[in-house]
Amino acid sequence: MTRSGPVGVGVIGAGVISGQYLENLTRFPDLEVLFVADLDVERAAVQAAKYDVPGSGTTEQLLAHPGIEIVVNLTIPASHVDVAMQALAAGKNVWNEKPFALDREAGTELLAEAARRGLRLAGAPDTFLGAGLQEGKRIIESGRIGRPLTALTLFQAGGPEAWHPSPEFFYARGAGPLYDMGPYYVTAMVQNLGPVKRVAATSSTARTERVIGSGPRAGEVFAVEVPTHYSALIEFHDGASAQSLFSFQSALPRMGLVEIAGTEGTLVLPDPNTFGGTLLLWTDGADEPETIPATALAGRGTGVVELARAIRAGVPERASGQLAFHVLDVIASIAEAAESGEFVEVRSKVETAAALPSDWNPGASTINVP
Repeated sequence: MTRSGPVGVGVIGAGVISGQYLENLTRFPDLEVLFVADLDVERAAVQAAKYDVPGSGTTEQLLAHPGIEIVVNLTIPASHVDVAMQALAAGKNVWNEKPFALDREAGTELLAEAARRGLRLAGAPDTFLGAGLQEGKRIIESGRIGRPLTALTLFQAGGPEAWHPSPEFFYARGAGPLYDMGPYYVTAMVQNLGPVKRVAATSSTARTERVIGSGPRAGEVFAVEVPTHYSALIEFHDGASAQSLFSFQSALPRMGLVEIAGTEGTLVLPDPNTFGGTLLLWTDGADEPETIPATALAGRGTGVVELARAIRAGVPERASGQLAFHVLDVIASIAEAAESGEFVEVRSKVETAAALPSDWNPGASTINVP
């Protein structure tokens, strides 16, 4: 059945991140948020009431809703694939929070199931669709830095237990700094340097236990299940290379750096975990960089509205499952390289879309009501 008008959305997972999504999803005129679901139905009801969403309850109730075309899956990483599979089985398109899956096998099965059912499968991060990274992509596509050759990315901090009231999942399988923060940086690099060919890496773990630093459980100790620091060397198919650091074990916070150098200049992008910011463009021979501001038009959920518009227009979405899977493949390869001490070939490839038009606005009304 071909539909028209705003696209119906249901959100599964009413945790901390859901507020950022719902704040935007409920304001986008091309979307209609119809239901919030959670294992804790009371928590779902609170979020639904806060953002004027008409329905709340269980996942089963959400999936039975005939008006929902896109399920926004905001569950914990360990549940991403199971919930997405349920949504696909119910005939819904899916937007997955990152990581896309915990391993390649599950990610491959998820992509195959979506293809078998003829449904869309897309995923975070959608920050690369924000004004900041899109402006950077337009600058690179225009040739202002010449041919991109190298990149440097940096994320280091003490760890999210200092501010998150239930931080255990950040240190469980499928998380840590590599899986939690890596998707932002790897996606930004893939968008501008193309698919990754192979990687090498090292890792370490500063402490086997962490302490919750805020909220009602402050002072509780929990186990660390994954490395909390990775240093990676990344080689791209087109010959470019990058050095990347992902760390939850630095007392000196330094984050948000994505620097891309080409044959004629260097571009510093905004923090890839944000949707806007300031770009710095250094060209050969210049004494000072050119400062290029880019105002964020929206935040989390930008990719959902881009997906909705792609569904209505019958064109591919930019934050595709194939892109999310390639980023997962790169991250899994970095983890394997750190464990083995050898280069690891990245088996998947992906084609990235051209930059969005400069006037693209997620807050505009573009889907006509019949």
